[in-house]
Amino acid sequence: MTTITLMFFAVTLAPLLALPTAAWARLMSTADLVIVEKSERKLHLVSNGAVFRSYDISLGKNPVGHKVYKGDGRTPEGRYYLDWRNPQSRFHKSIHISYPNEQDRERAERLGRAPGGYIMIHGIPNKYRRAPELFEGMDWTEGCIAVSNEDMEEIWQLVADNTPIEIYP
Repeated sequence: MTTITLMFFAVTLAPLLALPTAAWARLMSTADLVIVEKSERKLHLVSNGAVFRSYDISLGKNPVGHKVYKGDGRTPEGRYYLDWRNPQSRFHKSIHISYPNEQDRERAERLGRAPGGYIMIHGIPNKYRRAPELFEGMDWTEGCIAVSNEDMEEIWQLVADNTPIEIYP
């Protein structure tokens, strides 16, 4: 390589290599599908049929089975949409999952219960931002899907509103 070629790469690529993770995320693909595997505690971002990012997750305190009613501590299963976001959440950002759908409402109604709602993908609680290790490796939410704050920053950048999410057992 010539000196001029090396200088070109140094000037062009060096700033890119110094970007924080969230900035790199903006340069990558955007997800056209989010897949959650509850039993594996994984959330995957998919673009054009291929997984391009995966994250460790925490779930509701009672993670086995589909969410049936408010307060059951379960994370829903099925196909929903990520329909709105909250940058001022009491957690480190949050993206809403469109639970409950009509079937979820009917199931809860048959039991004489409310289906619940406000199921989100979010980071850790803001009041614990300096102690994220308190939440690692355990299911602690009320039914939401929790990720690290750093992972939430990436997901926030890579997932648009109205992206479908498929949540599997």
